[in-house]
Formats: sequence, C-alpha cells, structure tokens
Amino acid sequence: MERQVEYLSAHFSVHDISVVVGYKKELIMECFPDLTYIYNQIFDSTNTAKSLLKALEKYQNEDILWLNGDVVFDAELFSVLDGEIANENSFVSVNTSKVAEEEVKYTLKNGYIEELSKQVKNGLGEAVGINYFSQKDTPLLLKHLEKCCDNDYFERGIETAIQEDRLQIKAADISNFRCVEVDCQEDLDAVNKMFQK
Repeated sequence: MERQVEYLSAHFSVHDISVVVGYKKELIMECFPDLTYIYNQIFDSTNTAKSLLKALEKYQNEDILWLNGDVVFDAELFSVLDGEIANENSFVSVNTSKVAEEEVKYTLKNGYIEELSKQVKNGLGEAVGINYFSQKDTPLLLKHLEKCCDNDYFERGIETAIQEDRLQIKAADISNFRCVEVDCQEDLDAVNKMFQK
C-alpha cells in the first residue's frame, strides 16, 4: 500500500486518494493518516463488487482510477495509463504475456472488452486490478454494481454493463511492466525477489 500511495501521489493529489477499508481498518488508517477512508461495514460477508460500490456511491459523477490493494507494480506503467486517462478512455489494465487459470481473464470484440471474469475461455490475457472509469461511465458501473450479488467480484458489474448496456471499455496493455497480484505467501516471496532492487 505504501508503494501504491507513493506512485499515485506522483500523479495525483494525496487528498484525492480514498481507500475502502474493512479488515484491519485501524492499522491501515494509523499508517496512512492523510488519506480519505470509506468503510465497508460488511467487508467480511461481501466481495469486491460491494467495496467498489461503496466508493462509487461517494464519487459517482467523477473520474475514478481504482486499484486492488494487493497489486504491486512498476511506477513506469503510468506511461501507458496517463494517456488513456487524459483521453477519458475507461479501461481495464491487462497483461497479455500470461493467462493463468485462476485469474480474471478477458476477450475483445471490435477493440473493446467483451468478456471479463475468471470463467472466460480462451482469454487474451489477465486483468491486473488497475482500472479507470471516466465520469461519463461511472453512473452506469454504479447501477450494475448495485445489481451484483454480495459474493461477486467488481468485474461482474463491468461485464454486465458491457453485455446489457453496451458499455465500451478498453484493454490497457501494461505487459511491458512488472505487475503482480499478491494472493499468498508464494506470491509475496516472488514479488519481494522481483522488486528487491
């Protein structure tokens, strides 16, 4: 998280960084007292769709860049993201160099994301947990997150917005940069080795 905040602060005001908290919220808030917090009081019985919904309820008419809290990445990937953000292109960041079975995968149709879930067959790459929605698209995502089940990932809201309302979301390819989601001790060990310099 410290790494994420450092990189985000180089591109945006620290006062614009909000964190959805639940698990170990006191510890996180003590470590980062200058950030804004949104509390998901049902964090222990819901998934990422409801945590993102909490944030969008507060920022529903604004541009939103959101990151999964367990993603470690190179600061240089903003060289790709900054252009998309400047052009207000809603996107999901993707890595096309690998497609693991347990990861969120995607397919494209006419240059935009068509499918986005762990169940995607013949995925073109993996969604890495760094996403941006322009203010023109956030109300639609909010609507679809409200319809998500408690155990849904936020990608379900994106996918239904694409399927039902033809929302156009780009795939921002950050494959040239290191970006790892840390899900277990093995991932953490690999990331520490990868980024030790």
